[in-house]
Amino acid sequence: MPDDLIRVLIADDHLVVRKGLRDFLETYTDIQVVADAENGIQTVELAREYAPDVILMDLQMPKMDGIEAIEQIMVFSPATSIIVLTSYTEDEYLFSAMRAGARGYLLKNVEPEDLVNAIRAAIRGQATLHPSVAARLVQGIEHPGDDSLTNLTERELDVLRLIARGKSNKEISEELVVAAGTVKSHVSNILSKLHLAHRTQAALYALKRRLVPLEDSKDTEGRKIV
Repeated sequence: MPDDLIRVLIADDHLVVRKGLRDFLETYTDIQVVADAENGIQTVELAREYAPDVILMDLQMPKMDGIEAIEQIMVFSPATSIIVLTSYTEDEYLFSAMRAGARGYLLKNVEPEDLVNAIRAAIRGQATLHPSVAARLVQGIEHPGDDSLTNLTERELDVLRLIARGKSNKEISEELVVAAGTVKSHVSNILSKLHLAHRTQAALYALKRRLVPLEDSKDTEGRKIV
């Protein structure tokens, strides 16, 4: 099995959706669907058993909803990238999912290729937001205190701006001409100083503080990546 294979867990209460996603994703040689779950409790159990790299998480499932499943998985596997894949556009679902620890939020009408790109982006430490929810998410973040950024060094601010532009640690390392380990330390310091859980929240924080324009968080094909 290739070391760079992306291991994916699919969580959705509809068999047709799970089968369709599995059949589609397994046409890509760099993605392996390790399991699929039909409810929230099973999702948590399979996440613990298989330790997938990425979970595609529906929100409305029996026995345990997606939000609670995200919260539980983040306790024992915070490195797992969870991408919400749902039909719900309401703010209450969007904000709850991101606060729980989701790294991305896509609607089920997403273009198939964009879904694959979102999975690959998650492995690089990036997150993808569906265009229809990206601006609302930034607008809905609580504005941090005026002195929040004063805790960051100039280099940490540089790293934060690049995170908000969708850059991976490797890309930040190359752009700033510093060691990858140094970038990792900067990211850790940023999250700690700003009291954030992960880099997706850091990117949204930077966008809210207008450290970079919202349009700068798009990738080369116009998708919202933060």
